[in-house]
Amino acid sequence: MSPNAAISRFITAQDGLKLHVAIYGGPSEALPVVCLPGLARSGADFEELAAVLANDPRQPRQVIVLDSRGRGRSDYDPNPANYSLPVELADLLAVLSALNVGPAVFVGTSRGGILVMLLAVARPTAIAGCVLNDIAPQIDMAGVMRIKGYVGKLPTPNSFEDAAAIMRQTFGGQFPKLADADWLSWARRTYKETAGRLVPDYDIRLGEALAEVNPEKPLPGLWKEFDALAGVPVMVIRGANSDILSPATVAAMQARHPGMQVVEVADQGHAPLLMEADVIARIAAFVDSCDSQTRGASALLRFHSCF
Repeated sequence: MSPNAAISRFITAQDGLKLHVAIYGGPSEALPVVCLPGLARSGADFEELAAVLANDPRQPRQVIVLDSRGRGRSDYDPNPANYSLPVELADLLAVLSALNVGPAVFVGTSRGGILVMLLAVARPTAIAGCVLNDIAPQIDMAGVMRIKGYVGKLPTPNSFEDAAAIMRQTFGGQFPKLADADWLSWARRTYKETAGRLVPDYDIRLGEALAEVNPEKPLPGLWKEFDALAGVPVMVIRGANSDILSPATVAAMQARHPGMQVVEVADQGHAPLLMEADVIARIAAFVDSCDSQTRGASALLRFHSCF
């Protein structure tokens, strides 16, 4: 087996849908990492990061990557109303229970990061640290409206090269430095071949999740949920060109969580791709620090239990 290969598992959700999980690496003494993709993205976005973390010679660890319902290899929901945060949080809890995942470090991109904040309230002991990739308790509406404009509405390409051109046209303004090979790679993570044609690798009815969103009806803030992360290490990754996460919001997050680490990725928007060696190295170092903090807390608990 290739060192970058993952084992596929299918977990039954609370309503019977099958959820696909890719598992990199085996059980280890190190904290596992759980990766959660964005609204119209799949676990394929984490392949490079997961392979590095699982094969780290200093501290290999298990990495669990979820395809949320309606994305990647998970079942599509016959009722698009179930593409909602409460249902997807229940899915996440079902996966964690089925795989017997204890405290873990979570990496959540966009909607995946929202799920991490909701999990911090629903099951705070599940989180030993988290990386929020271009997402925050307060979301800029300009970015939400831009996302609403393309989710479920991407053109049908004739080839992956055509798909790469579509991706460049859609996201080129936020990712001006990507090379042709980068756009082709992104296209292959966005489209799949079905019955001889290329289609998005997600249920296009996901766009209905944003149907009621408009500039006059901003999304509710999640500051209470973010504050539930106060006791664990947090890293925020922001694309320098992001129209979802503003510098002002990052500053407000740091004021509430003074130990929060911030990484800004130049020449990328929403959401940073997490494929560059330096960004992956920063995440790996952060995950290692969560291990150290967890071991320190356990040692302190054992010490006090002696008295």
